[in-house]
Amino acid sequence: MEHLGFIRDKLDIKILILFILEKLPGPVEAVTLSDLALFDGGFTWFDYTDCLAELVETGHIEETGGKYAITDKGRRNVNTVASSLPYTVRAKAERLTAPVAASMRRSSMIETDLEHGPRGSRTVSMRLSDGVREIVSIRLAVPDEDQARVIEKRFRANAEDIYNRVVEILTGE
Repeated sequence: MEHLGFIRDKLDIKILILFILEKLPGPVEAVTLSDLALFDGGFTWFDYTDCLAELVETGHIEETGGKYAITDKGRRNVNTVASSLPYTVRAKAERLTAPVAASMRRSSMIETDLEHGPRGSRTVSMRLSDGVREIVSIRLAVPDEDQARVIEKRFRANAEDIYNRVVEILTGE
């Protein structure tokens, strides 16, 4: 079967995988990486998985708990050879990777945990960082774990809005 994409050989597949990982701010789940890499249509999922395994084996990529991250070795090599990928492939990979990278950066700035309290109660701790320092920290006591999980989920979804609203309330603006 004839494949239609620009990427056809194993070296180009490996460079593409490294190029994508180099654009991400941290480890990424296997399914997300495959979604990002398989846009070209010039190679199969089997080609992709073979190349990914080889990159892990050679120390270009590190796999931990089902997540993949580029190593310093991989970063050095991809910075040297990335220009060998066709421009259109690099541009599309950057377009596809940008929202994933932004979501990963946002997620890394939001932390939550639950603490057990008396009689099944919980304390939800929620923190928002600006990437440099913690900008808000809130601890709420709630009656049960279900409510704690709802609050935790809503904080993760709306952390910036919550921060802005707290500032508005406290400054009277």
